[in-house]
Amino acid sequence: MSIYAIGDIHLSLTTDKPMEIFGGQWINHTNRIREKWERIVKETDTVIIPGDISWGLRRQEADEDLAWISRLPGQKVLIRGNHDLWWTSVTKLNQLDSRMYFLQNTHYMAEDYAICGSRGWICPGDPDFTAHDEKIYLRELQRFRFSLESAAKAGAKKLIAALHYPPVRAGGESSGFTELAEEFGVEILVYGHLHGADAHTKAFKGIHRGVEYALVSGDFLTFCPKLIR
Repeated sequence: MSIYAIGDIHLSLTTDKPMEIFGGQWINHTNRIREKWERIVKETDTVIIPGDISWGLRRQEADEDLAWISRLPGQKVLIRGNHDLWWTSVTKLNQLDSRMYFLQNTHYMAEDYAICGSRGWICPGDPDFTAHDEKIYLRELQRFRFSLESAAKAGAKKLIAALHYPPVRAGGESSGFTELAEEFGVEILVYGHLHGADAHTKAFKGIHRGVEYALVSGDFLTFCPKLIR
């Protein structure tokens, strides 16, 4: 079994949201994801999708996108992104399809690896960080802790974490998310949210205080799932 990750796939099979307006790299991106995914991912593998999954505003508008994901090989572990407005009760979402696990406040076991995570948020120190952001940041920190604690209570020894937002800035500055990853002994933390060559270049990628960080935005990966374990 292998574990892959790819975020920010921004599907819009039933909504009018052509991604080509964001640049030529997005042309035919849905078919490119499918072709590359089917070429490398096996049914016994797990793929983490850390947010910005569907442009649907309501669950019904996301149903076809979710069905498209379900038909791809492997088990999928999904994290909410800032554009996933269709994401409702996680209990109801996890009744949709046994091939997809919607992760919130808990963990998912992929053989001996526990996959943990939360949406995350922009962190203190960001020039756009406001008092409103602080409330969401603290809530997402708590959700991340709940997820990590659930894995620890289950006796998991190997941890993979996934956030939608980058948990560490380009210069390697720590945040509450990086501190939790260090506290619980996370091996690798994958994240997305960032698009475009400038953002990709500035994103932190590599080892920070013993934790490996990997950017897995779809356009950064040229829409090919990244093997992480």
